[in-house]
Amino acid sequence: MSLSSLKNKYIDVKLILLLATFYTLFNLIYLGKLAYMRAFVYKEIVESWHDIIIHNLLIDWIIVVVYMSLIAISTKRLLDKNYSWVKIFLLHTLFSILIGFVIRFFFDLHGILLGRMSFADYSLKASIDRMIFVIDLNFLIYFAMIFIIYTYYYLKQVKETQKQKAFLESQLTNTRMKMLSSQLQPHFLFNTLNSISVLVEMDAKKAQDTIADLSDLLREILYSSENYKVTLRKELRMLDYYLNILTLRFSDHLIIEKEIDESLVDRLVPSLLLQPIVENSVKHGYSYHNIHLKIIIKIFKEKGYLVLSVYNNGKTLTKKQEALLDKGVGISNTRDRLQTLYGKKAVFKIRNKESGVETVIRIPFSKT
Repeated sequence: MSLSSLKNKYIDVKLILLLATFYTLFNLIYLGKLAYMRAFVYKEIVESWHDIIIHNLLIDWIIVVVYMSLIAISTKRLLDKNYSWVKIFLLHTLFSILIGFVIRFFFDLHGILLGRMSFADYSLKASIDRMIFVIDLNFLIYFAMIFIIYTYYYLKQVKETQKQKAFLESQLTNTRMKMLSSQLQPHFLFNTLNSISVLVEMDAKKAQDTIADLSDLLREILYSSENYKVTLRKELRMLDYYLNILTLRFSDHLIIEKEIDESLVDRLVPSLLLQPIVENSVKHGYSYHNIHLKIIIKIFKEKGYLVLSVYNNGKTLTKKQEALLDKGVGISNTRDRLQTLYGKKAVFKIRNKESGVETVIRIPFSKT
């Protein structure tokens, strides 16, 4: 990872400014207290305001802000690596003690460089005593700033989650409407209803089943829950409604085969995932030279991933995947939802095989 990428990932300027503002307010309150004490309590104090502000508070402010900026970066890395809260608390406790040594070291070094104290006069014990004298105050300040850091990242995560939720809702709604639109196209309804009409006298039971499938399909699209993920069992059930209608429409020209690992049916998958892929296979699979189409749906586990494959033996691709995604709303929406839900962990590919086209989706296992 480049230095620029590390900077963008771990250095948050807004957070650093927030920490600097907090410690500035702390020092302003301290100056107000000191002014009161000098005016009404310890009037014999002779140290100049210049020395207090420049040589004490300013140096202390710079050290603390730089130190806490490094802690903020470290905290972001700890959160990304998902360390246990016990380990994180122990590390912060150690850092809260260490800050006292860091401040004391730089103050002593500053005093030696300015000639206020010679190296021969330097006393390690006196330095440790001064550090111990304010160790409780350093502890409180450190954890107050840690509270700011974690609150900042928590609120940022909540905001990002809400943004992602709104985006997913938009995508899911768009998917439902596009699917409903495609199913309500005149030729779809005409062909389906015409097939039902023919079946009424020939096979009343099959006609009733087809009406039920059409009703259930539209009901699932319109009124199914707003969950982004459903069990594979439910996803396959809705797909069956669609496949039953397809089989009726295309009669002997369409063969559907399934190879499903039954141990995976309770795993969660994005809602309305398979139907757009099958629809795309049927739409682009048929051609003048491909009037008999076979679609094979495979779902299996592979190296910690759930793999969903939809293969058709029809017309091969003549365009690259990105061109197809730009043209097809259903599959481009599916790709976008996968990226939103799983990021780079999801794989979505449409590729030519020796005879036909395969669409492959790989997603991490999920129980929630």
